[in-house]
Amino acid sequence: MGKLFDVSLVFSSIPELLTKLPITLELAVVSMLIGLGLGLVMAIIKMKKIRVLTQITNLLISLLRGTPVIVQLYVAFFGIPMMFKAINQQFGTNLAVANISGFVYAMIALGLNQSGFMAEIIRSALQSVDPGQIEAAHALGMTYPQTLRRIILPEAFEVALPTLGNSFISIIKGTSLAFTCAVVEITAQGQIIGGRTYRYFEVYVSLAIIYWLVTLVIEQIIRVIENKIRIPDQVELASKNGEGKKNDKN
Repeated sequence: MGKLFDVSLVFSSIPELLTKLPITLELAVVSMLIGLGLGLVMAIIKMKKIRVLTQITNLLISLLRGTPVIVQLYVAFFGIPMMFKAINQQFGTNLAVANISGFVYAMIALGLNQSGFMAEIIRSALQSVDPGQIEAAHALGMTYPQTLRRIILPEAFEVALPTLGNSFISIIKGTSLAFTCAVVEITAQGQIIGGRTYRYFEVYVSLAIIYWLVTLVIEQIIRVIENKIRIPDQVELASKNGEGKKNDKN
């Protein structure tokens, strides 16, 4: 009778699983960028209260946040090819549906899924910016895009950074469902190894260790970025304290 739990297999599986880690990280980064871009657009639409677009945005956010990501992955994987086939039939085109990689479907689905959450995160961060600073920027003759780029976004980014970091970690864990779109990332690779060795439990423990370590690294990176962007506040506080001490001496 074999071992009930083979510790050596846990660690021997890690190198083979790590070969697919770049795919997992690439998928997470691209999906995060898509989510940020679309989320920013939807957040601005909601803040500006553009009548028709706001209603469409609210419906889209509700749909994206209210349905499971695995369902959205299946819809993208099966729905996008059907849409291209319908276009080919309707207009007589020859769009190559078969040449689209499963990575693209997973990227679109995960990016759209995150955009629904990003829209609310970004909107709350943008609304946290002091309105007086925005009015001062307008008084100086800045347009809204200039104010957004120079005043609003830098301050909102500092507020939203911890939540954005948590969202990125969630995306990394969400990529484990990308196998539904035939993407072989580390979880799919683990299933392949488990099917070969029939030791699924050990392989999944290996996966848990990898995801945990990746999460720890990302958390450290986020802390470093937080400290970096808070340095100006610390310098300003130190200068104020220095001026206060000089006044006390005088």
